[in-house]
Formats: sequence, C-alpha cells, structure tokens
Amino acid sequence: MSVFLVGGGFRDGYEEAVYGGFVAEAVARAGDERPAVIVVLTVREDAHPGHGETLASVVRRVAGSRDVIVETTVVAEGDVMPASALDGADGILVGGGLTPAYLSAFASLAERVRNEVESGVPYLGFSAGAMIAPDRALLGGWLIGGIEVVGQDAAEDLDELTIDDGLGLIDVTVDVHAVQWGNLSRAIAAVDSGALDELIAIDEATVLAVGSGPLRSGGAGTVWVVTKDDRGVLVRSMR
Repeated sequence: MSVFLVGGGFRDGYEEAVYGGFVAEAVARAGDERPAVIVVLTVREDAHPGHGETLASVVRRVAGSRDVIVETTVVAEGDVMPASALDGADGILVGGGLTPAYLSAFASLAERVRNEVESGVPYLGFSAGAMIAPDRALLGGWLIGGIEVVGQDAAEDLDELTIDDGLGLIDVTVDVHAVQWGNLSRAIAAVDSGALDELIAIDEATVLAVGSGPLRSGGAGTVWVVTKDDRGVLVRSMR
C-alpha cells in the first residue's frame, strides 16, 4: 500500500513518473480481475468539467494495454461524498479544487478511506486530495497573525492559515503548487510560526510516494521538506 501525493498541475512527458506507481499498485491489487480506479471530485457548480476527465485519461494512458475501469464521482461543493463512491476500488484518486470543500466532503468517510488504504488500496491525492491526506491538513490561508505569507490567490477562500484534522493517511502536513503558486513561502512561515513542526511542499507535476519503504519522489519538480531547529527554519529538497 502507498499514498501518492501530487502537487497539482500536468506536464507532458511526466505522466508515467507521476502516476505510474499508483496505477501499478492498483493493477497489482486487482490480481487477475479488471482493476478499478475510482476518481472522486468536489467542484463548484460553475467549474470547468474537464478535470475529472483529464485525470481519468491520464490513468488510462499510464495503464497502457491493461484495461482499467475508471469510474468518476463528482459532488458539488458543500455536499458529502457518498460512501458508495469507493465501493470496489482497487485505487482511490482524489482530485483537486477547493481544499476546505474536499475535507468537508470526505469528513464522514475518513475512517473508510483509512481502512481501504490499510487493506492495500493505493491512494493518490492530486492538489487538494494531497492536502487533506495527512493527520493534520493545511486547508489554506494567506495570512499568519495578519501578516501576508503567500499571495491571496492561493488562500483557498481563507484568510488566516487554517489547519484541521485530515484523513489520517500520513503524519506530515502537505502543501502543493509549491513553487508555481509561491506556496513554499507559506510552508516556511507555517513552520517558523510554530503552527507546524514539519511540512512538505510539493511542486506541480511532481509526486511523493509514502509507503512501507523509503519515501520516493519523482516528476518534473521538487519536493521541499521544511523543518525547524535552534538555527531557524531549514529547507531541503528531495528529488
């Protein structure tokens, strides 16, 4: 079982590096049966409908000759994801959008998701799906104590830095679009303020795989690990 955390974004030529591990685990989970990947999304009513289709297409392309069933469930922001959406999953892929809405949609399913992953179903979180995966989820915000730490466009409709209980799949908090949206500065400020002891910020088209072995990263960009000691905030890259 692995949890795959993708920092959002798509880039040609990196699909196998980013999604290959997830698809391979879903296929292995299915054994001799036709593997089923469940894509789940929560979107605004006026959102572009193509996000789920893009994710499904990527999964099929990476699967290659292996015939994968891809089923997509979409709920509107403010609605709850039905438990039946995860039935029969050999892989769970949670897409991107407004992070607080995703956490709200999955709040009642957190234990179900944990049980599925513990039983061997791989999880891939894309952008918001990655941010809600940890024990403690960073939901957004562009201010800490009223001081700007990232551009307001990255705020997720929140003002102050907001952290809440996530799905509980990993023990380190995650931010995404690290370099592309400037969210790495929010990660640094969050650790510097003492709101978090450690934070991992992931670039777009980049994946961090958390499983039984060593952490594995891949894709177009960098996974940034932000920690703090008596010297101050430390930032190191994982490639």
